[in-house]
Amino acid sequence: MNVLFMYPPADVVNEGRFEDNWASDRWATYPTLHFEPEMNQQKYATQIADIAKTYGIDLNFQGVLYTRAALAEFIAQTKADPPDTLLVGHFWNTMSPWVLEMSQQLAPLSMIVYHPVGSNHQLPPRGLMEAPNMVYIHSLENWEALENAMSAANAKRMMAQSRLLRVTGVREQTKTMDNNLGVEIVAIPAEEYNELFDSINVDDAMIRDAMAFRARAAAVINVEDRYIIDGFRAKKTVLDIMKRYDADGITIRCLMLEERKPCIGFSLNNSALIPCACEDFPDSAMSLMIGAHLFRRAGFQHNPEFDIDRNQYYGSHCTCALELHGPGKGEKPFRIRPFTHQLPKTAALDVKMTPGDKIFLMKYIPPQHRIIAYSGTMVGSPEMNTAGGCATRFVMDVDKVEDVCSIYQGPHPIMYCGTAMEARRIKAFAKLTGLEFVGNV
Repeated sequence: MNVLFMYPPADVVNEGRFEDNWASDRWATYPTLHFEPEMNQQKYATQIADIAKTYGIDLNFQGVLYTRAALAEFIAQTKADPPDTLLVGHFWNTMSPWVLEMSQQLAPLSMIVYHPVGSNHQLPPRGLMEAPNMVYIHSLENWEALENAMSAANAKRMMAQSRLLRVTGVREQTKTMDNNLGVEIVAIPAEEYNELFDSINVDDAMIRDAMAFRARAAAVINVEDRYIIDGFRAKKTVLDIMKRYDADGITIRCLMLEERKPCIGFSLNNSALIPCACEDFPDSAMSLMIGAHLFRRAGFQHNPEFDIDRNQYYGSHCTCALELHGPGKGEKPFRIRPFTHQLPKTAALDVKMTPGDKIFLMKYIPPQHRIIAYSGTMVGSPEMNTAGGCATRFVMDVDKVEDVCSIYQGPHPIMYCGTAMEARRIKAFAKLTGLEFVGNV
């Protein structure tokens, strides 16, 4: 990620040498020199570097630009050697047309433009607000918005380098590409997964791990120990087959795998930010992959339902991660119970949600070139014999929605723990990738 700052030095303004219509009057337009642009450059650079460290983003600071000649030279150099993203600290009112010109000439390069409030006069520039492939931030020292944009740019870069493995009903290996994000999708026969599972011997170490996990559960409901052990056997199978194909995420046509079902393994892998999606749903798998980069935490792929009388959202499924606030930040309480649809009674997790948690829903929908995000508040986890559904269940109040059914965008969205402000990373990701955004954040 290249980082550029745009403002004139104080001596250039005071001597009437800056190239704007106020030069003859030696006029300092907004934010004026009392803003101390040089000091703010250091402040913003420190914040940018801290965020980059969190997300593993390589930075290349380009210095300060304040002449037309330097603008033309910078545009030419960037065209010749484009970065994945250009981040501009835009500190001077009359340079807004320069920033817009730069974005137009460098299109479709992804750009983040931070234009502090007070560095503008009257309404923010419409051209910057609406520019494609640009996240335009116009706010007062809003480091959350800066992190949202930088994490979105990083997620775009990482997705374009990723491979998704589909274990499905094909007879031989096939390769396709997600044209929106550049993810390579490799499909392999389910028999390959089955053969690998069957070849894995259950040793003492695997039994110890499975029984130690069993001991952490609040209860074990009608599940034999052998199915908990098979859950760990499936976990190893998933990790081994992902390694075989150098995959960054996986989705499996899993409903009919009998004792080979990977429910426990998927839950644990997702907690470790290894994206695993049920039922051969590539869109859900890519949603989990996006979320792992954007939020550094696991999500819960689920099926939606709707309480139309309370205007509440209900979700349930069988592969909920335990560390929903991020690796190492604590597990949710859980019980081990059977996979709910069929025999044999393989093991799945019944995760207890925390009422009052801020949460949001997201899903990437490739055919519609769309991504969604809806924020709200966790109500809690109704019991199975009250609500029905799958092993883990939750009820959510959705923010600012008159008809909760109106948010439906198909099966298997992802629930994340996080604030509405964090959910805006999805909106930033949509802007940088050219996706349609739908949601309430």
